[in-house]
Amino acid sequence: MFSKKGLVNLKFFLIFSLLTLIFTLSLTYTLKNMTLNSEIEELKNIVIDSKRLGEERLKDCSSFHIFTEQNRSDFQEYFIEKNKDGRDFLILYKNGIIIEKDITNINNTILKIIILIFLFVLGVLVLTFLYSTILSNDTREPILLLNRYLNNISEKALSQIPKEKLPEELHLLADTINDLINRIDVFIGSQKELFIGASHELKTPLAVIKVKNQVLLIKERKPKEYIEAINLINQKIDEMDKVVSDVLNIGRQESAQFEAPVEKDIIQFLYEKSRDFSILAQSQNKELITNLQPNSFITSIQETLLNQIIQNFLQNALKFTPRGKLIELKSYINSEGYLRIEVIDEGIGIDEKEDIFAPFNRKGDKSGVGLGLFLAKSGADAMGAKISVKNRQDGISGTIASLELKHQIL
Repeated sequence: MFSKKGLVNLKFFLIFSLLTLIFTLSLTYTLKNMTLNSEIEELKNIVIDSKRLGEERLKDCSSFHIFTEQNRSDFQEYFIEKNKDGRDFLILYKNGIIIEKDITNINNTILKIIILIFLFVLGVLVLTFLYSTILSNDTREPILLLNRYLNNISEKALSQIPKEKLPEELHLLADTINDLINRIDVFIGSQKELFIGASHELKTPLAVIKVKNQVLLIKERKPKEYIEAINLINQKIDEMDKVVSDVLNIGRQESAQFEAPVEKDIIQFLYEKSRDFSILAQSQNKELITNLQPNSFITSIQETLLNQIIQNFLQNALKFTPRGKLIELKSYINSEGYLRIEVIDEGIGIDEKEDIFAPFNRKGDKSGVGLGLFLAKSGADAMGAKISVKNRQDGISGTIASLELKHQIL
């Protein structure tokens, strides 16, 4: 029984052998016909010139005979026959003349040429087969090595592929796979962190509710105390509802990651967001200003994810910026050719040593469960965009939340 690799090599050998046979037979047929036609034309010219040149022109022929016209129907125009010695003769009948020419040496020469061509093609076939076998083995080995590394990867051991052990041609593939492994590792880590954080966020208000209920059951209370306890319980329920809603938003965002990209003018989109949030800023005695460049930037993008990111930036800016202060929404093309979108606030700033994109990372005493930036980072990663949040460096307290988008049309 042949292995799968052996069957592939056998098929290749049989197909190439068949092509070689067809090529050799075609070449044999072509050479014999070309030679035969050349000899026939030569003998025809001899017949035409025989009266003018006489026997001197016929010295290459073994014999010639003159027949009367009535005998012409007894012969084909030309044919080949073997004599008793096994020699080949080309016999031509033209204008009542029969010419015989010995073509044994010509046929033998053609046969030798055909044999040499066949041996040459057969040698090429064997060398090609050996080379393809060696090449397939050399190519197959690094692929098998890469496959072994991939088989050893699991959720508990997301190790990098050591590309230095692979040929240079596979380094780009190894880099791509390693980048994917990193993204999977980050995703799994964030999901675990999200699960632990959600459990912790739900456990705390549940514990408060349980303790409050136990206290109420110890002895009879005044109506006012019952009302205060119920209000506290409702408050904790609202907090749990907020956690559940944000976790559901993460699920919706994961679905949005499979949303088909659409062509969108990002500058026009930012103007629309600016108009919406300007009204909200005015209601809080704050001002949102815009500085958007260029005039247009059309790219293919998942609109739901982009909307979540920009909304989160603007909501955080409004949340942490004091009354009477400014928020700026700006965009421009950076040195790498990306469209950089920035939301600049005059808030309290951040601790850049912390992982601000971690789930349930809250800042200050503001409302919320701390999933906004986690959602924004997940959305940016899904779009292949870059996201960052840093403190301002112009001497004013506040942060700069930025998103960088590539120009791509699908």
